[in-house]
Amino acid sequence: MKRLALASLALLLTACPQQPVPLVVPERTIDAGNAIQMEVNQPFDGEWFVVSHPDWAKVSNVSGTGTITFTVTIDRHAATPLAADRAQLLGQIEVNGTSADGTEQSTALWALQANQYRLSGQVAEQASVQGSDLAAQSVLPGQQSSNETRSLIVTYHDPAVRDAVLGQGKLSGSAVTAPQAQAARDLLTRLDVPEADRQPLTEQSVVLRGLSAEQAGQVQAALAKDPSVASAVPNAVMHELATPVPPVVPTDQYAPLQWAYKLLGYGAVWRDMEQGGYTRPVVVAVADSGVRYDHPDLAGQLLTPQEGALDVLTVGSNGDGDGADNDPTDPKTPGRTRESHGTHVTGIIAARWGQNTATCAGCSPTGVVGATYKAPVKVLPIRLLDASGNTEASDVIAAVRYAAGQTVNLNGKIFTNPRPAQVLNLSLGGPMPPEEAQPMCDAIAEARERGVLTFVAAGNASSTTPYYPAACPAAVAVASVTLSGGSAPMHATYSNAYSAVQLSAPGGSSYLAPTYFTGGKLGGERFPDDIVSTGWDYVKNQPNYTTMAGTSQAAPQVSALAALLLSKGVTKGPEDTLKRLIDTSTDLGQTGRDPLFGFGMVNAAAALNAPAVSNTFGLRLQDERGHSYQPPLDALGRFNAYVGEGTYRAVGGSDLDGNGIYGEVHEGGTERSATLSPEQPQADVGVLSVPNR
Repeated sequence: MKRLALASLALLLTACPQQPVPLVVPERTIDAGNAIQMEVNQPFDGEWFVVSHPDWAKVSNVSGTGTITFTVTIDRHAATPLAADRAQLLGQIEVNGTSADGTEQSTALWALQANQYRLSGQVAEQASVQGSDLAAQSVLPGQQSSNETRSLIVTYHDPAVRDAVLGQGKLSGSAVTAPQAQAARDLLTRLDVPEADRQPLTEQSVVLRGLSAEQAGQVQAALAKDPSVASAVPNAVMHELATPVPPVVPTDQYAPLQWAYKLLGYGAVWRDMEQGGYTRPVVVAVADSGVRYDHPDLAGQLLTPQEGALDVLTVGSNGDGDGADNDPTDPKTPGRTRESHGTHVTGIIAARWGQNTATCAGCSPTGVVGATYKAPVKVLPIRLLDASGNTEASDVIAAVRYAAGQTVNLNGKIFTNPRPAQVLNLSLGGPMPPEEAQPMCDAIAEARERGVLTFVAAGNASSTTPYYPAACPAAVAVASVTLSGGSAPMHATYSNAYSAVQLSAPGGSSYLAPTYFTGGKLGGERFPDDIVSTGWDYVKNQPNYTTMAGTSQAAPQVSALAALLLSKGVTKGPEDTLKRLIDTSTDLGQTGRDPLFGFGMVNAAAALNAPAVSNTFGLRLQDERGHSYQPPLDALGRFNAYVGEGTYRAVGGSDLDGNGIYGEVHEGGTERSATLSPEQPQADVGVLSVPNR
């Protein structure tokens, strides 16, 4: 029997020969479905290599011999457009092969497809109407209606009964009317509604006033049972329908490109400022590369050398050559082409509005605007960076101490600031061991005790390494956001992300960002999403306007807002100012504080209690990594977003400050989160209710 079995097996193998290994790369389709990773194996006899693959598909091996084997990793985020409207990803992997004997050359295009995950929901305004002829049946005797009704409108079937209730008619008439009139009068007496509180309204209606909230419910319930009563409803309270005031839109030449102010709600803030209230003088010290006093858009906005401006640089080959003194001018040095960093930072805070004095042919007559507008905020320039953008920790310490009003000794010269600052901006820093940074941290902590709140740029290295002095405990590290094209800004690609980051603000984009151009134009050409401010052309040695991007530009956005909080009197010192900035910030990315955004992006309109300048509503959708999406809403406010894995925050809310961001802390709305994954590729956040305003 054993010999027979072996013979049968031999016959079977002869009848079903193994398939030959292909000498050419065959066509095929790879369907990843909902998976994030997928193993690909394709028999082949020879050498092969992957020529190309979609940007959203990473291939683990790009070449080999024998069986074609690699892992495809699907990066759905890389392929998700702003509208999040692509339900399936489609692409091709091109594979070339050469047979083992060298006789066959082949190329195949493998179709690659993957499903996107789906997040759905609906954004809807809460119904809120006014009226007096609709009563909720849930109001029972002894209950109190939600608006605490204190008067009722009662309508009777017969005008004669209405007259009798008011004491204006005799209890006469038909055999039916007279008893009903008497019963109606007796009922109101038993309900303790004095005749003096019964006021005529129409020929058949009366208003019952002077009721307590509890009594109104009892009276309404009793009247509903009276056959002579046609209706008894609350006397609804209505209010004036507020119309948002228009935002202030500056008319300076380059102001339309200063998108950061709109994003922070400054159109509402500037409208608020025009009504007065910003009366307290505030000094913001900008310790940077110095400033150009001769820039026409900064005329009158800076404290002068006589008022305390200072150059703390004592060494360095790129200084102005005269050591520490009261002239913080950012100098022209031989061959200099580098822009004036300090002039740019200063303009974000305090550039003048309106007409400038002409100082050169071709110079803009109006230029740009600064955040502080009409508020009595002055910038104290402190020159700390040399013409190459470098400084030393000792110079930082001297600048911090001087800004806080402490006496400093610079190469034997004694300087004391006659106008101590309440806010200090440091758009500088770098990575270093904490122990090396400790002297700077001590100086910043001491300045805070003296009433100075210091905002520091978090750094531009796309790094998770803490930068100092931003990471000093008493400093406020500021990260950068930029436009996404949707209703929420995104983390700027260059902006450092580490645990010490507390706040974020607009700092401009990067040519690496997918939304580097979002609509701004200059001379008909698309303009980058960078920060436009005052500058200096060292080649022509004249004022200009220029763009920069970085956390250096984000920090002064926060410094300016802190100054306005103090100027309006919303806050009094460092602690309550920082708390106000945090409490009113727009939480982005992960819920709560995170290394990308800190507690969130500052919101000037919310922080300063500015009036509403718009009243629209919509959806804000963002994942925990700060990616922003804007799926379309249908006529009923429903949406379907096709996105990648991760946790998403969906916010349905109003936009009252005209910045295009829905449901910020002062605007109301509903927020829900959902997590999508291969195991849970679909989720519905339900109805996101928006309060009717």
